[in-house]
Amino acid sequence: MKNLALSLTTLLSLTWSTQVALPADWLPVREISLEIQSGSPLDFSGLMPNGTIDAEHRLVTNPEGRIAFAGTPDKPQRLFCASLGFGPAAGGFPDHAEADAYVRQLVLHGYNIARFHFTDASLMNGRQKDFDFDPEVLDRIHYLMAALKKAGIYWMVDGLTSWHGGYGGDFERWDPAEGLRGEINYEEKAYQHWQTMVSDFLGRVNPYTGVAPIRDDALSLIVLVNENGMEFSTVVTDKKGRPYPDSLRGPFNDWLAARYPSTEALRARWWDLRSDERLEDRNIRLPLDRYADSPRLRDLQAFFVETERKSAARMTDFVRSLGYRGMVSDYNNWATVQTSLTRMDLPVVTMNTYHDWVSGYASGSRIQDKSSVGDTASYMRLAASARWLGKPFVMTEYDHLFWNKYRYEAGLMMPAYASFQNWDILCRHGHGPIILKYGEDFPHKRAMLPYAIALDPIARASETLAALTFRRGDVAPARNTIPFMVRGEEDLNDDMQQREPDTLTELGLVSGIGLKKTDGLREAMAVNQPRDPEAFEEILSSLKEAGLISEKNRTDPVKGLFESDTGQLLLNRNELSLALSTSRNQAFAFAQFTRPTDLGNVTVRGSDGSGLFAAAAIDGSASLADAKRILLIYATDARNTGMRFQDADERVIDDFGKLPVLIRKGRIEVSFNDRLARWRLSPIGLDGTVHPALKMGNGRIELSLSNDTPSGPTTFFLLETD
Repeated sequence: MKNLALSLTTLLSLTWSTQVALPADWLPVREISLEIQSGSPLDFSGLMPNGTIDAEHRLVTNPEGRIAFAGTPDKPQRLFCASLGFGPAAGGFPDHAEADAYVRQLVLHGYNIARFHFTDASLMNGRQKDFDFDPEVLDRIHYLMAALKKAGIYWMVDGLTSWHGGYGGDFERWDPAEGLRGEINYEEKAYQHWQTMVSDFLGRVNPYTGVAPIRDDALSLIVLVNENGMEFSTVVTDKKGRPYPDSLRGPFNDWLAARYPSTEALRARWWDLRSDERLEDRNIRLPLDRYADSPRLRDLQAFFVETERKSAARMTDFVRSLGYRGMVSDYNNWATVQTSLTRMDLPVVTMNTYHDWVSGYASGSRIQDKSSVGDTASYMRLAASARWLGKPFVMTEYDHLFWNKYRYEAGLMMPAYASFQNWDILCRHGHGPIILKYGEDFPHKRAMLPYAIALDPIARASETLAALTFRRGDVAPARNTIPFMVRGEEDLNDDMQQREPDTLTELGLVSGIGLKKTDGLREAMAVNQPRDPEAFEEILSSLKEAGLISEKNRTDPVKGLFESDTGQLLLNRNELSLALSTSRNQAFAFAQFTRPTDLGNVTVRGSDGSGLFAAAAIDGSASLADAKRILLIYATDARNTGMRFQDADERVIDDFGKLPVLIRKGRIEVSFNDRLARWRLSPIGLDGTVHPALKMGNGRIELSLSNDTPSGPTTFFLLETD
């Protein structure tokens, strides 16, 4: 449990450098424009059309705790999110003409909600006076909001993202800083700053819609402050010997004085209370080491829970006073017991989680370069364990980051399990999910970088598959839900990093999971209190005995096998593979090819390396068995030209290199089971253009699929049958 915050510490780089010579099997991308055209196989606007945004189609929470339209609350809606973090390094918010083109592309790609992130930093970049928003940036944001609404794309917005908020001055507004985000929870000055930021930005009339965003039907979710948990806010600014800021000491002492009648009563609970500390003198110290378990740390967590709940309620009351009717959430990262208790009263639960998180872009930045399948989908399970059942659940941020060579897994891992867990909104984090063209002269667009998913063909292929598996709903929700029972503060212990045991959250690979309030009574087929890390087999057996899971279910943690109760998903931790088998979408992510894999209608028979393969019906057919148009996705890996590392394992970056992007050459052998037809296979460019057919046949469909095509390397193919 001591590993939860390790990724936030400074990582030391190795001292020697090597230039990795790219052999002939790395192929340069040829496309410059990435704008797809209507009617392209990558145009999903017909498969997943966006509707009109008005009062009847305002997004609300229905009685079952799902997101739905106000006029049809009995029909839950899935929302596939475009993350819009348009900082100056990524080119800033687009002008009007670019915004129209960008929004059109978002519609074609299947997005129906957009997240506005770090808008405060963009509005205040280079500004010297408090809340002196850059008028051009504000105009561009307003126009983009209007264009999104017109295209049927909803918005979710952070009330505040930047650590500097609306303060004027020469700040690096995208870098962490001590103060504002955490202090909003307990300092009146910081709270008043947040109020002004929200009212000035969201309360100002948008000239392109005629209504203030906060009263617009398109604004569906406000995350009051991004990642503002009190523990997390102090971790990102941790100082040696002083992990918690002095500003916390007074409020913590006041809280202790309200809880304990005297110093003697406190001493009876705290074995580490020093002789010179007196509750009456308000001189109780904050913990000196957040990783040294103690009752002092346990009470600090209880203080955080109570303070954060009150803060969220106060901020919610304020946005309601401005006329906001949409959904509200807060504290959207970390899945500790403490943060879960804070989120208990929130109307919507939001979460950020990453696989192989990267701290920055500087030389020496490091990844672990491990498979998300190999750690049994821990980043997905971490999010699942933070969900409160009966409330909407939103992934505000996730990513399997570049330059991890297993990131092809992300297109299947998070979207498929998000659909299986029946989450409401899925948002892969980045500067933007798409670009209009390669070659823009901005620092974050000169090469693929972490969080720059739009430039990465592997991430773009993943997002394409995500639109189908998640938004279209190709993956069925779990048949069962296993509640994790929560009593309340008594579930806290002396460890600030305490979270749900990994051996129990692995149940999320078999059935739905989430938190549920209990009065302490034990329930059958539930994860009860106190937690028993060995209860996995007992719960699985109970579900089988009750007939809720098939006796043939292949789940066996010892063998590293986890099969969903729907039978559609099979994760093999030992072989680093994940298979999806549904009627109209079948996919396979694999690190090495060991044997032919039958997905139902499609069999993967061989491959010369790792990758992601998917076959999805895109003509409205109910299944691959009778589809006339099938989108094939084949993603391997991608790098920048001239990319260098400081180590032989390619985990420590030296130089990210430059464009053009290079795709690793690969070949995969697939066949369609029991399918006889006249067929043709055509490569699809990264811009959606269908190029001349590579192969035609009449009879059994057997394909040797290479991403090295005459028109250039690609991740997409169109299979058509007559």
